[in-house]
Amino acid sequence: MNQDININKKSTFFRLISYIFKTNKLAAAIVVLCIIITTFTSLASTLFMRTLIDGYIIPLTQSDNPQYSMLFKTISKLGLVLLAGVLCAFINTRIMIKISQGTMLRLRKELFSHMQTLPIRYFDSKRNGEIMSVYTNDVDTLRQTAQSLPQFFSTAITLVSTLVSMIVLSVPLTFIALIMAFVMLRATKYLSKRSRKYFTAQQTNLAKVNGYIEEMISGQKIVKVFCYEDKVVNDFEKINEQLRISSAQANKTANIVMPVNGNLGNLSYVLIAVIGASLALGGYISLSIGTLVSFLSLNKSFSQPIGHISSQINSIIMSIAGGDRVFQLMDEKPEEDDGKKELIIEDNATDIQLNHVNFSYVEGKQVLYDINLNAEKNKKIAFVGGTGAGKTTITNLLNRFYDIQSGEILYHGEDIKQFTKQSLRHNLGMVLQDINLFTGTVMDNIRYGKLDASDQDCIEAAKLIGADDFIRRLSDGYNTRLTANGGNLSQGERQLLSITRTAVANPPVLVLDEATSSIDTRTERQVQKALDSLMKGRTTFIIAHRLSTVRNADCIVVLEQGHIIEMGNHGELLAKHGKYYSLYKGGNV
Repeated sequence: MNQDININKKSTFFRLISYIFKTNKLAAAIVVLCIIITTFTSLASTLFMRTLIDGYIIPLTQSDNPQYSMLFKTISKLGLVLLAGVLCAFINTRIMIKISQGTMLRLRKELFSHMQTLPIRYFDSKRNGEIMSVYTNDVDTLRQTAQSLPQFFSTAITLVSTLVSMIVLSVPLTFIALIMAFVMLRATKYLSKRSRKYFTAQQTNLAKVNGYIEEMISGQKIVKVFCYEDKVVNDFEKINEQLRISSAQANKTANIVMPVNGNLGNLSYVLIAVIGASLALGGYISLSIGTLVSFLSLNKSFSQPIGHISSQINSIIMSIAGGDRVFQLMDEKPEEDDGKKELIIEDNATDIQLNHVNFSYVEGKQVLYDINLNAEKNKKIAFVGGTGAGKTTITNLLNRFYDIQSGEILYHGEDIKQFTKQSLRHNLGMVLQDINLFTGTVMDNIRYGKLDASDQDCIEAAKLIGADDFIRRLSDGYNTRLTANGGNLSQGERQLLSITRTAVANPPVLVLDEATSSIDTRTERQVQKALDSLMKGRTTFIIAHRLSTVRNADCIVVLEQGHIIEMGNHGELLAKHGKYYSLYKGGNV
């Protein structure tokens, strides 16, 4: 099990690298070149210490007539080399900022585009806050990766080049430095391994917190109506505490690494200074003062990158945890569309048949059982029944939000699967109980039903539905800007806009899912009259509980636990004295 997890982490890491640099190959090459130049200019200044002490300072202190011209020229050349290193470091930083920000821009765009291709099933199984967390927290981890990778590469080059230089200066002292480096690496590996699982838990818990906050924002009215403020605060504290624990554990372990490695590096410096001086004074090795000073500087340069690696590894571990969640979304299978034909409905009407339809959202939990229904063109079909009876599920199958397990759904005698989903949904308009208005003007929201509709088309649709009067009373009329899902409108006004949006689309088939449930009785009469005009000449499916909507249907289908138990018009069903009769007399229809 652990091996599989490690393989997954490695694949995520290499996928992150590939994603960051696949469209920035030239920039990446420039960054690598700049890192190499910067690293070797830093190394040159360290090695110059031996030349400065042994070749200039000691001879000059022993000379009766010291000449400083050669020293000045040499230091000037070194200054030019170091200036080149500074320039390369500046270029490297600027390019990496561009790469990291460009990567996040491209990633968000690809994530959002891919999200539009996912089936409704995916969104039904995820909380909005969890998905939002991918776009915010998890995507940001890739920026950290983009910044850490060049540093990691620079550290690797520094370690190799410094090690080679140390070997050239003194093999015995290099052996001591390597022993201490091994101790530092073991400490880094141990602490990083402990922090890895906590960083993963931190990202998961952060998504849970965001999801819970999103739920509570959208459900504030319910919270206040039932006086659950204290309860939701307590529940949030529990989730937030889990985030605190995982974050504290991750950062506690990660933050120990730098001090531990820093002190081990200082210990290495002292040991080499004492042992090197002792060996040189004892005559065991030939070691000049300049060589010892340079070696000590190199050892410092050798120890510091190991400490930096630990910090970079922690950033990369966090990036992998976030990257896993990002790529999980990107790897979600798009909605399959096996349809080949375009659905073209003439005369704004069609026959729709359901033959022996069986369906379940989750395997083993069937929702619909052997549904048989014939919806003739120009007819209104109403579904009634209790919660969970399967009313909305049937409408979800008509536009292939979900596909049936067995049976068939026919449009004009042809299997629904023969048609492309886009053409199918283009011909089917829906007015839902849950209202979704978007940030923009009233006109923008109406035109959402048909993007190429003219202003006059939108106004005519609003007049048909009866929304024109209240729209013109708004502060800027049709140009009034809506925010927060139309929070500045009443519930009835919001639903009227939703119905108008469907009206401007002029679809041949209508689905009205509790379309008037949130409208007062007076407004309902106005809307129902408009809906009657809209439904004329169209095949319409109605899910409703109000008598005024149901009794006028050509066919009423009574559902119970996924079965059709009664079917007929209002008068026929009353005469049967069955389930519909009970609902009607009980005032529940």
